[in-house]
Amino acid sequence: MSLNTAHAQGGVLIHAGENILLFCDNVEIEFSGQDGPEFKGKKSGRMYLTTHRMIFNSKKSDDPMKSFSFPFVVLKDVELEQPIFGANYIKGKVKSQPSGSNFIGEVKFKLHFKSGGAIDFGQAMLKAAQIASRNVVVNDPPPPYTPPTSGWYAAPPPAYAPPAEGYQGWVPPTHVFPDQPPANTVFMTDAPPPYPGITGYQGYSTGAAGGMIQPQANGQQPAQVQVGYYDPNNPQFAYVPPPAYQEPIAASGNKKDD
Repeated sequence: MSLNTAHAQGGVLIHAGENILLFCDNVEIEFSGQDGPEFKGKKSGRMYLTTHRMIFNSKKSDDPMKSFSFPFVVLKDVELEQPIFGANYIKGKVKSQPSGSNFIGEVKFKLHFKSGGAIDFGQAMLKAAQIASRNVVVNDPPPPYTPPTSGWYAAPPPAYAPPAEGYQGWVPPTHVFPDQPPANTVFMTDAPPPYPGITGYQGYSTGAAGGMIQPQANGQQPAQVQVGYYDPNNPQFAYVPPPAYQEPIAASGNKKDD
């Protein structure tokens, strides 16, 4: 995770090689388990699902939490909730990464979609995480996202939405979330994400911190780690097994205790 590293000039800040898959302009999120002022109260803003993570951007300029990043590899206990009374929502936990994080421990979150679509967004997030995990060789935990050390620039148009053909046979549900981020609100740095996303290793450096490496010439392939899946016949159920360096990660739509 990272706090206040994914925003710029009133928009979202992404890394080179990172693309936005889904965008929702009307979400509400609340956190628990941390005492910092950044985590207090309900927050309204925008949510982005990218090829590498989820990103929340607050709409309030005076909110101490300007942005919050949810890399797939540090999510745990993800649940797609469908209460009998009330709107559907996503809940889960985000673990701080072992070094350099700007909070310690973990934080719980509840994410509501004020215009609907929570289950579709949650299923898409789990599917993107599953595809991305196929490209990961884990030796050490990936480093945290940090503010860029160089400037940023307006992202090219392809960064605003997924390609029409999707990824490896999966097309993000843009029919549920047809809107794209407003023009001139997506910015990009030259720094790549600290781990590959659903498009694999194309464009990423090798041998970087975090143990993310290219497949070797001898034919070694990245570990096939399934990060998440859902049952279309039981869409409120989700399961997220752990990466090699994490504690067990499980998610169930039937679990109600926090």
